Amino acid sequence: MTYCVAVKLKAGMVFLSDSRTNAGLDQISTFRKMIVYEKPGDRFMCLLSAGNLSISQSIREILQVEQLKDADSGEPVTIWNAKSMFDAARVLGSAVRHVYQRDGESLKRAGVEFNVSMIFGGQIGGEGMRLFQVYSPGNFIEATPETPFFQIGESKYGKPVLDRVITPDTPLDEAAKCVLISMDSTLKSNLSVGLPLDMAVYQADSLRSDRIVCIDHSNPYFRMLHDTWGQRLREVFDSIDHPAWDGRPTEAPLMEGSVRHAPLKKITSPQEKLI
Repeated sequence: MTYCVAVKLKAGMVFLSDSRTNAGLDQISTFRKMIVYEKPGDRFMCLLSAGNLSISQSIREILQVEQLKDADSGEPVTIWNAKSMFDAARVLGSAVRHVYQRDGESLKRAGVEFNVSMIFGGQIGGEGMRLFQVYSPGNFIEATPETPFFQIGESKYGKPVLDRVITPDTPLDEAAKCVLISMDSTLKSNLSVGLPLDMAVYQADSLRSDRIVCIDHSNPYFRMLHDTWGQRLREVFDSIDHPAWDGRPTEAPLMEGSVRHAPLKKITSPQEKLI
C-alpha cells in the first residue's frame, strides 16, 4: 500500500508520497510514487500514484507520449503542450484508459483488479494552479477552496490533522509541516507505508520546482518532527480532565481557558444501558 497527499493553497502547492510497496509481510520493496514533469518558465506538474504498481508504472510511461486531439484545431495535445492543466489531466485520463484497454482483460482473467488512483497537479503559464484526483476509469475531480487537499492510499490516519489545519490561506511552509505530520501519523499506525518519502513544494507562479527533497530515516528535521509531535500530543492528552463519575473531582489540572464540565452519569437501569 502507500500514502500520498497533495495540497493546493493560495501560496502554492505541496506534494508528498511514501515509497513502500508490499505483496505480503515478507515482500516489501521501495519504489517512488512521485514524478515531476517540468519545463521551467512554462509549466510545472507533479503526479502521485497509488494502487497496483505495474499499472501505475505503465501509465507513467505512456503519459510521456499519450496525446489527444484538440477539438478546434485537430492538433495533438500532450502534457508538454497542453494549454491548461485541465487538458493535461484529460491526457492523463486517456493514458489510464489506454492501459486498461491493453491490460485490463488479462488482469481480470488472472484475478487482479485494475486498481490505480492518482493525484495530478501543477501550473501551466497563463493560468492558475490546479489539482486533480484521477480514478481507475480515467475520470477525475478537481480540488476546490472547500476541499483544498487530496489523499490516496492509506488516507484515514493522516486526515484528521489536515482537516484541522489546512485552508487555502495556510502558509506554504506551515502546509509542508502539516503534510509531514500527516505522513508521520500514517507511518506510526500502518506498516504498509514507509520511508523514504518524496516531497515537492511549489511556489505559486514560479513555473519551476525549487524545493524537491527525499526524506529518509536520517533526515534531522523529520526525526525532530516525529519526536516532538508524539511528545506534544502526550502533553495535551495529559492536560485534559479525566472523566468524572458521580460528581467526584477530576484529577488532571485544567489548561488555561478551558472549562470544567459536568460529571458523567453512571448507567444503572437496564433501560438506560440499552440507550
